[in-house]
Amino acid sequence: MKINELISEFTIAMSNEEANVLQKVERHSPLPLISFTERDQFVIEGLIRKALVSKVVNNNMVLVVANEPD
Repeated sequence: MKINELISEFTIAMSNEEANVLQKVERHSPLPLISFTERDQFVIEGLIRKALVSKVVNNNMVLVVANEPD
């Protein structure tokens, strides 16, 4: 039996601040990480750990991209 069959709905807890930053990333993907404020960069690192955002290196530039929900 697969885990997807056991869990019908899987949600990841997010603060309001995380949700606001995630919306910024989703609207303008991909964006350079350096274009965000220091606080937003810190929040984005948390979203990366939660697998809601991916960090991509392209031409020595770090870009962030929102992951698509399944």
